[in-house]
Amino acid sequence: MHDNTKLVEMRVDRFVRERIVPALYHRRTPLAVSRWVVPGEPVPFAEALAADFEAIDNGTAWGRPWGTTWFRLSGGVPDGWGGEGKRLEVVVDLGYSDTQPGFQAEATAYRPDGTVIKGLHPRNRYVALSDATAGASGGDAGSTVDLLLEASSNPDVAGGGDFTFEPTRLGDLSTAGDAPLYRWRAADLAELDVTVWELQQDIAALTGLVEQLPATSSRRATVVRALEDMVDAVDPDDVSGTAAAGRDALRAVLSARADATAHRIVAVGHAHIDSAWLWPTRETARKCARTFSNVLALMDEDDDLVFACSSAQQYAWVRDSHPELFERIRERVREGRFVPVGGMWVESDTNMPGGEALARQFVAGKRFFAEEFGVEPLDVWLPDSFGYTAALPQIAAAAGARWFLTQKPSWNETNRMPHHTFWWEGIDGSRIYTHFPPADTYNSAVSAEDLARAESQFAEKGRANTSLLPFGYGDGGGGPTREMLAAAARTRDLEGSPRVELGGPLEFFRDAQAEYPEPPVWSGEMYLEFHRGTYTSQARTKRGNRRSEHLLREAELWATTATVRAGAAYPYDALEETWHTVLLQQFHDILPGTSIAWVHREAEERYAAVAERLEGLIAASLGDIAGPGEQRLVFNAGPHAVAGASALGAGPADAGDEASPVIHDADDPAGIVLDNGVIRVVVDGDGLLSSVVDLRAGGREALAPGSRGALLQLHRDTPTQWDAWDIDDHYRRHTTDLVAADVVELVSSDAARATVRVVRSFGSSRVEQLITLEAGSAVIGLELDVDWHERQKLLKLAFPVDVHADRATSEIQFGHLHRPTHSNTSWDAARFETCAHRWVHVGESDWGVAVTNDSTYGHDIGRSTRDGGGTTTTVRLSLLRAPVYPDPEADQGSHRLRVGLVVGAGIPEAVREGYRINLPLREVVGGSAPEPIVRVEGSDGIVVEAVKLAEDRSGDVVVRLYEAHGSRARGRLVAGFDVDEIVETDLLERPHEEPTALTGGDGTLALRPFQIVTLRLRRRTS
Repeated sequence: MHDNTKLVEMRVDRFVRERIVPALYHRRTPLAVSRWVVPGEPVPFAEALAADFEAIDNGTAWGRPWGTTWFRLSGGVPDGWGGEGKRLEVVVDLGYSDTQPGFQAEATAYRPDGTVIKGLHPRNRYVALSDATAGASGGDAGSTVDLLLEASSNPDVAGGGDFTFEPTRLGDLSTAGDAPLYRWRAADLAELDVTVWELQQDIAALTGLVEQLPATSSRRATVVRALEDMVDAVDPDDVSGTAAAGRDALRAVLSARADATAHRIVAVGHAHIDSAWLWPTRETARKCARTFSNVLALMDEDDDLVFACSSAQQYAWVRDSHPELFERIRERVREGRFVPVGGMWVESDTNMPGGEALARQFVAGKRFFAEEFGVEPLDVWLPDSFGYTAALPQIAAAAGARWFLTQKPSWNETNRMPHHTFWWEGIDGSRIYTHFPPADTYNSAVSAEDLARAESQFAEKGRANTSLLPFGYGDGGGGPTREMLAAAARTRDLEGSPRVELGGPLEFFRDAQAEYPEPPVWSGEMYLEFHRGTYTSQARTKRGNRRSEHLLREAELWATTATVRAGAAYPYDALEETWHTVLLQQFHDILPGTSIAWVHREAEERYAAVAERLEGLIAASLGDIAGPGEQRLVFNAGPHAVAGASALGAGPADAGDEASPVIHDADDPAGIVLDNGVIRVVVDGDGLLSSVVDLRAGGREALAPGSRGALLQLHRDTPTQWDAWDIDDHYRRHTTDLVAADVVELVSSDAARATVRVVRSFGSSRVEQLITLEAGSAVIGLELDVDWHERQKLLKLAFPVDVHADRATSEIQFGHLHRPTHSNTSWDAARFETCAHRWVHVGESDWGVAVTNDSTYGHDIGRSTRDGGGTTTTVRLSLLRAPVYPDPEADQGSHRLRVGLVVGAGIPEAVREGYRINLPLREVVGGSAPEPIVRVEGSDGIVVEAVKLAEDRSGDVVVRLYEAHGSRARGRLVAGFDVDEIVETDLLERPHEEPTALTGGDGTLALRPFQIVTLRLRRRTS
């Protein structure tokens, strides 16, 4: 018998398009529409309500890029409307395109009293009449519609959601222009036929199922025939009157129960809203209000919906802009249905934030959730960040987290992660129970396709049978919809489908861990084999982050010292506000450099304001500490003593160590020779390092034979897909060595230091380098001023060194990570660009080289064979890029970067010099140099990362430290003030029941490799 299944499917599809969809709304009547265009930035509701509105017709153009237009809708309910099986709704079309939600116009619907009703989006266009009426009760004849819409005319920078990556000026308010982007289509009062709508949902569930079932399965054939019977049962001329008959035709196949072994899916309502990306943060605040109000409206209709929402910052925006809406959220949080997750201030990048900053994401986030809602999220929720540092399991665990969720590794270009449920182990041995939703999405529509993918890809089959599915339109698309809830209801227990139940992350993780208590272990970083350009794009944003982190360290240390030593007031509020700004900027599309121009210009302005504020706080604290006097002092915020200044303390400005003076020879035929008795450096006629000799190691040459160091290299940088996000490996096939120099000259020389100036011009750009050697130092300092005007180019700085190293060591948060320099496996080959913090190191067992930096994160480190045998290990820093999407002016202009080549370095020297280049000494004129308020004795590997006053404003001093060398360490924290008690705590400064490192009441410590320890020092008051 001929199989006409495909023909039946086509018939059903056409029947839905041409008969069912047009019959959803039984009747419509247009509403009167008027508008007021906000002349500038968004205004409060009260200001809009008092404005003069003008009437408009359907088809009217509206909405300049990034503008705000207020619309007022009014009308009455005709006689005879409503009744059984009918729902009256206001249906609005702002001029939507049929593309991905979240990248076009959106609106917030308000009542005339200013309360928020819900958001309006391309796939969520209705407001229930009961929420839009004035006068009589909603739905009654004679009711009056009175509704205000705050509409955002956001440009579609994503290109219809297709991401063609074409350069656009729409991402910058100053270049976006004023031409209207949208055309008002309609605002109607409409009568939804509930039975027809339910029939549409039945059909959608079954047609989706058919597409996933095997072509030869009897279940598929049964469902197809039922769909054919449905079409026969529904009269195309009277869909409303016969829709119930159509539903009856499908009842049997919809009631067939799932197999006993069917995969179990916990569907969690969600709306991943990027805190900035293709829109500025001010627009994100409005996206949050729209989406959150949608969720609350849906919860009023469906008692089973549970919504998971991360990012304390987003809640704070809603609290500050819509207090009434926030109170409604608070009530649903109390019910356990609106669920704060993640425990972080934002869903941050995890590669580039420093250790203390990543810890503060949890401190600030969990504190907000505790104070505002009385809850503590026990999970880490990061579905979209671009890879995950190996330090995160310990940081998360120390913040009280038990579980971790992400989905992003499913984007890997080369290798597939082998597990979906597993233990993730960090560099210190800490583990966190982890889940990847196997549906490979955090924006599911609860489609049959997503459900089938989850079941087929779930890697733990046979051992476990439960996965999580986040569903809802993100990025301002409105979150979950009633159609998604309908899909979940129909697949709760449906033959041929996984079983779907609505729930929350807490229930999922408890069930998953009970089901599979001993899953496999993944150890180390979860490197994303994609988006490697995020370590380099938007260099000024990255420099602002690095500088802000270290300024905050200084501000807290010196403010704490000033409070303890001089009785100064601790600037709690100023520091908290500044931390919140810096934490927001670490969001995973801001710090990685993947947002529109508006976002990054704003980030640079915020970092400048942060620096100004913190410099003021630091200056005030140092003045209080030093007191009056005329002595020149230097203050050292670093964890190691430097030039006569103690760690975390101060010393006389002229108390540096005795060291051989720097001598130079500018007339040597080889070039300019600098020698300080520790290393001898030759800068050749091209301004490159032609020789770097370690005099302490018997004259060992650091550079590989025939090579030159501090070499700038320019690459073509044209990624296959995501411009600002990606560096593709084919960039290495297009390399230009920037050898020619305009100027090479010795510009200064004395007993303390000598400096060579090198100027290079290439393309439309110019680089000025200062190469400096200081007395007694094994570090060659490079300061680069770059005037960058290239497009789609990548600038790297190379140091080929004469070491045979099969692995490179890179600093990450609270420790370091070893990565292969070879490409033995596909996993090794895919890791061709990596992230490091203040230093990288390569070496042999007894000798090595480190490269430090003050603002660079992207690196590549590899080996090559040289003539005569042996290998060269080349360390390269990625300095600048020039992608043209989403910001066509990315990185254009001036940049200043500092790099250090540390000769003869082991890991301890790399750690020390990494801090030193980022925490320069501060000179102050005052009375005396006080002792540090805390110090570590007994171990150079125990490093103090933060000194501050406690979050609870009790006046207790909090010290965060860690083991930095990768070895077990014993030492003692000594306080420079009277202490009643030293207590070991978690990151949130809550006492541990059983200390993990504190072995004595006198501050004696025993740390495992890379262990983070937080100590609370209770000050003696009597």
